[in-house]
Amino acid sequence: MEKDIVYNEPSKVTAEEGTVAIVGPDAVDLAITPEAAEETADRLESEAVRARGQRRLSRFTHRPK
Repeated sequence: MEKDIVYNEPSKVTAEEGTVAIVGPDAVDLAITPEAAEETADRLESEAVRARGQRRLSRFTHRPK
């Protein structure tokens, strides 16, 4: 996964005819099942918390291994 561009705007998410539509930056446009959306939401939340912690810890010169 390339990490050249980091976006700071959230994707637009809507329910449409029994699916979840996601439209975001860089031409992201997809539809997924409600079940896939729920699992994706759980994974996003978990990894967002982890990334925020990594960002906070990066400010310290001593980091636990």
